Amino acid sequence: MDENISIWLVGNTGLRSPDRIQDGLQVFAQSPYVGNLHGRENEVGFMNYLDQKGIIQNTEGKDASGSHARKWRLMFARHGFIYPQITRSDGFEQEALGRLDDLTPFGRVFLQADTFPAVQECFLRASSVEQYKMPDGNGYYSPLRWILAIMLELERRTGTSELSRIEFALWGHTTNPTYDVNYVVDQILDLRTRRQAAPAKRPFDRQEIARRGEHYDKKASNFLDYSDMNMRYLRITGVLQRKGRGLMIVPAKHLLAEQLAKTTPSTASLLDTFTMLCNGAPLPSDNTEIAMAILQDLMQQLRERHIVFDISDLPLTNATEINIARQRLENILSQTNEISYAAEQREKWQEISDYMTLLIRGGGKIEYDEDNVIEVPREEAAAYLEWTLWRAALAIDHLANKPYEVRGFRLDSDFMPVSTAGGGKGDLYCEFENYTILTEVTMSTSSRQEAMEGEPVRRHVSDAVLNYPKPVYGMFIAVRIDTNTAETFRHGVWYAQGDQRQRLNIVPISLAQFQRYFKMMFESGEANPDKLVALLDLCLKGRDLMDAPEWKRYIEQSVDQPTHEPNFPHGLLFGTLVRDCERNRIGCVVGFGTAYVLIAFDEGTADPRIVAVGAEEFTRGRYAVA
Repeated sequence: MDENISIWLVGNTGLRSPDRIQDGLQVFAQSPYVGNLHGRENEVGFMNYLDQKGIIQNTEGKDASGSHARKWRLMFARHGFIYPQITRSDGFEQEALGRLDDLTPFGRVFLQADTFPAVQECFLRASSVEQYKMPDGNGYYSPLRWILAIMLELERRTGTSELSRIEFALWGHTTNPTYDVNYVVDQILDLRTRRQAAPAKRPFDRQEIARRGEHYDKKASNFLDYSDMNMRYLRITGVLQRKGRGLMIVPAKHLLAEQLAKTTPSTASLLDTFTMLCNGAPLPSDNTEIAMAILQDLMQQLRERHIVFDISDLPLTNATEINIARQRLENILSQTNEISYAAEQREKWQEISDYMTLLIRGGGKIEYDEDNVIEVPREEAAAYLEWTLWRAALAIDHLANKPYEVRGFRLDSDFMPVSTAGGGKGDLYCEFENYTILTEVTMSTSSRQEAMEGEPVRRHVSDAVLNYPKPVYGMFIAVRIDTNTAETFRHGVWYAQGDQRQRLNIVPISLAQFQRYFKMMFESGEANPDKLVALLDLCLKGRDLMDAPEWKRYIEQSVDQPTHEPNFPHGLLFGTLVRDCERNRIGCVVGFGTAYVLIAFDEGTADPRIVAVGAEEFTRGRYAVA
């Protein structure tokens, strides 16, 4: 067919991650720019406001035009969160829709979405709206609905809805309902067959992009560059998920995908379309009959996987009640999938280490081959740091709590990070049989690190000490440890409620140090939590014998040359109280030898009696941590 290719954009290359939109809209809603987001002065002002609130990082002088603000404004309007600008060619006046740049009713609903599934549903409602103009001017279409139609036809022919990255790049976002869906699928399957037979995939892909680019009047690199961004925005709807570097339909959402798929354009007026967008578009699941069919399909999937569930306590008389029941089952399914994901991480330790490498660099990507790439977007490094160390904990294994109980951050359906953990609690709570490790992380490397992290980290560890009936270790991990931060944690003093003085065990470790020790554990076949705690114990034993700079060097040495010490109880450190079980007296640890600890007992004389106690004395029960 005679083609003039255009690539549709459901996102924006200046805002590649839709996960950030809610945070940006929350800042916007509290700003003086609500209803005032047009004009250079307002654009520059809102851009600076986003920068001040930490939503963007606008390096001084990098953008003085306010283009960041225009990109955020476009995404707010595209998803119906603010009223878009109406032009004369649209055929109606701005007043017929709503005040320009004001928050819409749907925008307020989006701001109240406090779970990731609720956020996904908002994006799904917005993405289902047919607001993209057809190239021939005859109606409007939804890229999501069109892609679902392609994938369902692929599934009908091949048994799977999988669509690879190169297939999406060449025949996904370059097509629309002016094409016949069968023709598009024919081209995808032809491309797939020829690519499988190609001896070298990368040269083949370049050749295919060049051939398709003959019908495209912009840079050929856009085929792949825009693919990654477009697929992110399609996945945020919750109906699609990753498959390699491409897409597939989420099995639990298959019936919903069937209801949404559409190969023909809408002929509704633009005013009706925008009105629906700004008030929250209906979904098939809003219909009671369809909602029940989706619920029953999900129940059958859980039964086939032998997943236990019970919704007998929930009423199912209307769509709202049915969807509440469905959300309960989706949560059970998600938690079950997360447990399976956790079990796979022990075999993924090298990839986890590679993510640490990218984080140390501040972001970037590593390509293993054409179809296997890992990436840390620079603007999402903080979320990826928490996620990477969560995966590291899962790989070390032996957790007593569930993987979803360890983390405080949100995941998407592919178990990729959506956001950092919220305030008020620690980042990662790893509970093991004999101890708990609370991990706190930060991308901050400046002298502000101590001011930002010193108080909340100690408070979180203090709370954990009070809540867990076992020793609690704090592990603070940053790309670079500021010496003032190390000094704060070296003292480790915190006063809990009622002026209860605590000596907290917090070890500051750089990400590079943790990475080296993590790799050593797996390469030596000793990856287990006791090995990690042995390092923490070793580091803590030096803190009272040296100042912060020296302690940092001692930690570095301990990571690279860990000593093999006798098996003393966990949490046995300088100042720890120890009970002499035979004489029923309490002493205090005052020193360490190679194979013993020194315990001072007050016998009512001028000088306390100091006793050397070996590990075997604790094993036999003669001594115990008080």
